[in-house]
Amino acid sequence: MGTVGKALELLDYFSRARPQIGLSDFARLSGLNKATCHRLLTELQEFGFVEQAGLAREYRLGPAMLRLAALREAHVPMQEAAQPVLRRLALATGETAHLSVIVGEKLALIGFAYAAAHGTKVTMEDTEILPFHATSSGLALMAFAAPALCERVLAQRLEAYTPQTETDPARLRAKLDQTRAIGMAECTSAFEADVHSFAVPLFDATNNCTGALAVAAPDARVTTALAALIRTELGRAGADITALWGGSLPPELVTRWQNR
Repeated sequence: MGTVGKALELLDYFSRARPQIGLSDFARLSGLNKATCHRLLTELQEFGFVEQAGLAREYRLGPAMLRLAALREAHVPMQEAAQPVLRRLALATGETAHLSVIVGEKLALIGFAYAAAHGTKVTMEDTEILPFHATSSGLALMAFAAPALCERVLAQRLEAYTPQTETDPARLRAKLDQTRAIGMAECTSAFEADVHSFAVPLFDATNNCTGALAVAAPDARVTTALAALIRTELGRAGADITALWGGSLPPELVTRWQNR
């Protein structure tokens, strides 16, 4: 990975739960030495991507991020267009709906909606990075995106997040074949224990699969009837978001979703 890539990768360590990070923590999280981290962070700071705050001089995201995010959303309002559909999907299923897109080599959560039907629900974190191999969203993308993405993911060392996480490339390929056959992915306790999720691929204006729409629920609540409802509503919502993004679904996918 080049210098630019290493510097940008540091930004992925920020999250809602970790909005400020010190130099030592950056070194620990990234596996880089402090001198290298300091040099990369100094360059990011010069261009406004990070800034230092507080007596501890910890780093946080800088104002340049706001400008770029506003420009991106103004030109390609993917999140804004999808949010009403996310809310309708959460309301229709009574469960958490969330949206993710491919950002470089990562799967980034860009939006979610909660339902008020239950006090207990699957919660999400803004800008969370999801693993491809251990989430229904990731499996949906690997199954329908360019084959090179799947090959790159399966060539990596795959982390086991729970005892149910599948890390064997051969068995994951079989899961992807099944996902293609039915048009959507399904995971149980692969990323978080006792979470059952379903996902469909989304297609952009160039008709490439670049995103995924998912519904996640506590596994104990997923009855046969609820699973059938989620699959039906996911197909409808996936078609709606793809249309809002200016894309079109592969004909075979339309048929599979309609036959749910």
